Amino acid sequence: MGIWQPLPDRTPAEVVHFVEHLRLLKDRTGLSLVSLGTRTSYSKSSWQRYLNGRQPPPRQAVLALCRVAGLDAAEAARFGARWELAMRVWPRPEAPDAAKAEVVEADTARAGAASPWGDLDEEEDTLPWWVPQDEPETRPARPARPAHDRTPAWRLPAYAAVAVIAILLVGLLFVLGA
Repeated sequence: MGIWQPLPDRTPAEVVHFVEHLRLLKDRTGLSLVSLGTRTSYSKSSWQRYLNGRQPPPRQAVLALCRVAGLDAAEAARFGARWELAMRVWPRPEAPDAAKAEVVEADTARAGAASPWGDLDEEEDTLPWWVPQDEPETRPARPARPAHDRTPAWRLPAYAAVAVIAILLVGLLFVLGA
């Protein structure tokens, strides 16, 4: 259904296998890229990058495509396995020399490892596209705030209003008492 750009010759076999299956799954849905974007919350241009092998899709995008295509749990799990294999060998972008040195130093210091890519299994709030993320069901949308930090948004203006009223009352009492 889709006319896809050929993948570069140097693309690892696992990535080629994954992208080809991703393309077949997209074609199986019968949806245009615009419709696919609407149903999965990933834009048309994102799907173009994913399906042409220019950028790997996040795990959540693959799961969304599996849901739209109506895959059962076993088929979705096979897609998850293909995704994991492809992510391990997906070519990472080259950074300029100065920036690359800073990234290597920062990642090495943070991860405490000799690898410039750090630990690919660690979770962070913001991860590069090449670091696998947990499935949406297992990873909360936002980190939980401590109980003492769960102040409703209306309380701050209410406290400010009470403080202003208290100051006005003290001023009024001062003026009346003088």
